[in-house]
Amino acid sequence: IAGFPDHPHRGFETVTYMLEGRLRHRDSAGHEGLLQSGGVQWMTAGRGVIHSELPEQQDGRMEGFQLWLNLPARDKMCPPWYRDIPTADVPEAQAEGVLVRVIAGTALGVQGAMQREATAPTYLDVHLAPGARFDQPLVPEHNAFVYVYRGGLQVAGTDVPRQRMAILANTPGSDGVKLQAGPEGARAVLIAGQPLNEPIAQYGPFVMNTQAELHQAVEDYRAGRLA
Repeated sequence: IAGFPDHPHRGFETVTYMLEGRLRHRDSAGHEGLLQSGGVQWMTAGRGVIHSELPEQQDGRMEGFQLWLNLPARDKMCPPWYRDIPTADVPEAQAEGVLVRVIAGTALGVQGAMQREATAPTYLDVHLAPGARFDQPLVPEHNAFVYVYRGGLQVAGTDVPRQRMAILANTPGSDGVKLQAGPEGARAVLIAGQPLNEPIAQYGPFVMNTQAELHQAVEDYRAGRLA
């Protein structure tokens, strides 16, 4: 379990959700935290940060997700920011045969642990009993996808098996998505967000708007200006 030693980021946010395992975060802005099973780390790289993510376990399962959430051009050079959200602080919503861990956005009337104005993300970990159904409103203009990591489910009558992603259509006037679990039940993450409709220039750990900004990010990193 090698982990990720010191490396830089600029221009976006990382959202790390640990299903199982222990991961230590340290960064050049002075933040440190231990991500454990069920917890979330939300880091805004902003103008630049160097961080490490190293396992603190010798064996057993390490499983989770890290998604990159873009920042609008006006915020790409903001100060770095970091928040640890332990599993006990991740809100949960329940209905018949359904449990939803609400990391960001809102589900079943429960507000998530994080909100972001520009990107308005929805980040849900949905647990469905066999045959259970979950309906989630989504803004029609938002980009959205479902990734199944246990069991299998149906989205609008289409089977989505384990380790497959369903990318949802931005159908005008639509009112959301309906997830129907198969006979084994299902666990899936449902992700959605507001498109920024800005140019994206990406090179390794830097996500900016122009090639010139990427060149500046690399130059700043080599000169030690991200530390």
